[in-house]
Amino acid sequence: MKTKLFILTLTLVSTGALFAAESPKIGAGAPSFSLPGADGKTHSLGDFKGKYVVLEWFNPGCPFVQKHYKSDNMQTLQQQFTGKGVVWLTIDSSAPGAEGSLTAEEAKKRMSEWNMHPTAFLLDPSGKVGHEYHATNTPHMFIINPSGNVIYEGAIDSKPSTNPGDIKDSTNYVAAALSEAMAGKPVSTAQTKAYGCSVKYAD
Repeated sequence: MKTKLFILTLTLVSTGALFAAESPKIGAGAPSFSLPGADGKTHSLGDFKGKYVVLEWFNPGCPFVQKHYKSDNMQTLQQQFTGKGVVWLTIDSSAPGAEGSLTAEEAKKRMSEWNMHPTAFLLDPSGKVGHEYHATNTPHMFIINPSGNVIYEGAIDSKPSTNPGDIKDSTNYVAAALSEAMAGKPVSTAQTKAYGCSVKYAD
């Protein structure tokens, strides 16, 4: 029994390591994509060449996502950096029928209810873009620089909890990476382990 448990654990760890290793490497070009938005328009990563772009994987039913939205932490970040010309793309890769899956109308309603401020809310029900980026969690964050390269990938901050009270004492990796990069400095923490709920892919 112990041997079987060890083998299962080793398999899961190995699979997780492989999955994580397949995320876009820091400094590598970000995979291009086009997705429909809640606004009825199609948005392509290429449309934002020459700008900093944040990708935020989203599931409104996830308590880790709720931690950052119900405290207004995520909205504050969105406003802070879109006000500086950063493009912020919120992406829902939940499969139809799964937790977090939203139609365009539902997404618009959620944006209004939660006072969200992304540049666009993108719908990825097939999970194609989520799989290309190997987004594993909600929230899972990526930052792409004006040259189209990934400069940050991982968690939003340093405290992997659902407690909003932890936000004030945490290091916000996204804010730090954007601030450093936009000031012409190297990103000191370019990759972390994403935390949150698993993305509810179709497969």
